[in-house]
Amino acid sequence: MTMTRPAPAELGYAMPAEWAPHQATWISWPHNPETWPGCLPAAETAMVAAVKMLASGETVRINVLDPDHEAHVRGLLGSVADSPAVVFHQVPTNDAWCRDHGAIFVRDGKGRLAAVDCGFNAWGGKYPPWDRDDAVAARMAEILELPRFEGGMILEGGSIDVNGGGALLTTEQCLLNPNRNPGLSRADIEERLQLLFGVRQVLWLGDGIIGDDTDGHVDDITRFVGHDRVITVVEPDPADPNHAPLADNLERLRSMRLADGRPLRIIELPMPEPVELDGARLPASYGNFYIGNEVVLMPAFDQPRDEVAARILARCLPGRRVIPIRANELVVGLGAFHCLTQQVPAAG
Repeated sequence: MTMTRPAPAELGYAMPAEWAPHQATWISWPHNPETWPGCLPAAETAMVAAVKMLASGETVRINVLDPDHEAHVRGLLGSVADSPAVVFHQVPTNDAWCRDHGAIFVRDGKGRLAAVDCGFNAWGGKYPPWDRDDAVAARMAEILELPRFEGGMILEGGSIDVNGGGALLTTEQCLLNPNRNPGLSRADIEERLQLLFGVRQVLWLGDGIIGDDTDGHVDDITRFVGHDRVITVVEPDPADPNHAPLADNLERLRSMRLADGRPLRIIELPMPEPVELDGARLPASYGNFYIGNEVVLMPAFDQPRDEVAARILARCLPGRRVIPIRANELVVGLGAFHCLTQQVPAAG
């Protein structure tokens, strides 16, 4: 795969932080019964709640399969589907994970947007076919009539997180996994991230959480909530298999410094109690929240820890309402609200 040159950073583009103003949130509507065996309707219910909350503060763009699928989704959304804030696009997908198969948007100093289109191979070839998903980023750029840069590497949006000030978080488990870019070294990957997203430094965490089929996406574990502030999930029970990798990530964060020498300000977020399906641990995490213009969508799991997590997020993201939405069935698909969304930054 070849990266478009000059690359975005060479033309003054950079990826804004998620909390920067959006013109829209883009989603691909859940439709694959193999992803949500026996609980697709419940997953759709969670997404209906998410769209209704987001549409109060920004446009929501929804990829659907065809006219019949659009009619189905409109029926689920009810009156909000007729709002000018909800826009449908007949862009067929293999699955719903828009964060990973969609375009990643960057903005230059004049406020002009562009789309970065990285290759998508279903998290290392795990879930064929993925041809429709791999075509989505180009369609998003076309719909918005934006310049499109080819990333020249396999990269999912959930594997990176930026602070909008030159720093990018990722994990070794994912980006150094040979099922993504076996021909690229760690140094090669860092260089491409800098060129694609306008960052100056790449901050490496280790492993992700148990049950995460993405090989350790950072959006389940550690997220920027300010230029020098991160939320990171922790598991206090030393007998829990998530305890050791999350403790290691916490120690790494404590030793990190931004380019200007500042340490990170770290806020700890509890993991939910284990959520399982047929005895298998699901990747349930409060870290998979999504920051909208007016709201923060937080996955909730009918546990006392839900309230604790919501209070922490509210303190970290003042001015936005934290909306806990039941995600027990949604996470059966091995993701939650951040995985299912992609922000389109405001232009200008």
